[in-house]
Amino acid sequence: MNISRRSFVRMAGMGGITTLSSHYPDMAYRKTLEIKVLNPYNRVPVSLIIDDSTCLVNMAYYGIPQFGEVFPEQYKQDWRKLPREIPDTFVREFGEWSLENGVKGKYSIVPFPACTGWVSRFIPGWTEGELKKSLDLVREVILPNWDIHPEMVSHTRVIDLKTGQPYPYATPEYMENWEWSQKKSADELAAYQVYALKILKEAGLPCEGLTTPGGYGGRNQNNLALSTLEAVRDVYGAEIPHYFRDLFTEKGKSVAPQVLNPSGLDGDDPRCVVSILGCTGDWFGGWDGLVTGDTNKFITENLQSGRMVEVIESGEPAIMVCHWPGIYYNGDKVGFNILKEIKKRLDQKYDNLIWMKLSGISRYWAAKELTTILESRDRFILKAPFATQGFTVRINGAVRDARIKTEGEEKPLARIKDIKSLMEGTFFPERTGSILCFNLEKGRNDVIIA
Repeated sequence: MNISRRSFVRMAGMGGITTLSSHYPDMAYRKTLEIKVLNPYNRVPVSLIIDDSTCLVNMAYYGIPQFGEVFPEQYKQDWRKLPREIPDTFVREFGEWSLENGVKGKYSIVPFPACTGWVSRFIPGWTEGELKKSLDLVREVILPNWDIHPEMVSHTRVIDLKTGQPYPYATPEYMENWEWSQKKSADELAAYQVYALKILKEAGLPCEGLTTPGGYGGRNQNNLALSTLEAVRDVYGAEIPHYFRDLFTEKGKSVAPQVLNPSGLDGDDPRCVVSILGCTGDWFGGWDGLVTGDTNKFITENLQSGRMVEVIESGEPAIMVCHWPGIYYNGDKVGFNILKEIKKRLDQKYDNLIWMKLSGISRYWAAKELTTILESRDRFILKAPFATQGFTVRINGAVRDARIKTEGEEKPLARIKDIKSLMEGTFFPERTGSILCFNLEKGRNDVIIA
């Protein structure tokens, strides 16, 4: 029996069940085999998106006057009272805490932050040595747990790619956050994004995705997805590019990653791009570091409610969104302290969470939604365009023995007695079925069950 990719994608993407009926001759030993793809390791992914971060520069200090020039009635913050720098001492403190506590996600490095200078070369106001140390620090304490994204080029003025200078027009049509991107073709957006990505590559930073500043591409989402796919593959050769643009805080609205523009899935060069969705607003310290947040919006003190509780209980990835100036909060660390309290409360309530980078979530969802299932007498076969770790499925039948075979290599899956011990290469027998977990390889994977 061969289940079409379209059918499987629909069922897996909705958390549905693939049913293999017994009226096929090879399945006479079993009434019905139902297969459901679960979350990685049967856990709920959790992550944090950090926007407006970069090396040294406080984006709020340099960005507010540029935004105010375009919208003087909207941006009236007294930016001169803000620190011009978010110091590397704080980057180290935050990064080391993240490493110690297993917190993961995405950390922006704005390539040409608010038009001050280039992170790959020099930023006026700081020495070459200070910039180098800042980049080295990112590699040391940020890269292990965080994806790096550009947030377009400047996050403020649009850059003329021919000159490398901002256009001399302080209007919405020449600001990255507003109108410039809304009617551009996929090729035009890709060229701009390539420019941003190349700065990060020149700085020696890895990258598999990008973040949009403000409203960038909000009314041009199809071209944004296509341009991200092309730009990130072009500069970095990333197999599964991803991007963050949207967040939804409405109860009941899905925030599952969206796997877009798949192609070539049966060939040697499969492609897709993943749109990562945040599930919270910035309830940490605001984008400017001037609006005190509220831990209870994420998870209340009694652990019973809050946006993170809503999303985690739904089983979808719970991805928080914040801004670096609000985490630092002008040295008071208000947002950072809120994050610490959220982590504490989540740990008190849940034992089934897994902190992941956006790239890891994207890879798992691409594999989950684009893998096809076939079956034969004693096995089911996964034909995967993309590999991923911790691929987890539930089947409705009892399993005495299970093995995974890839490219001629066959490995047993070990039976475990506690679902909390689920990891690659194991299976857990339930009352009404079994949960199996293994590393999914690109190509054919035979799961042999008895």
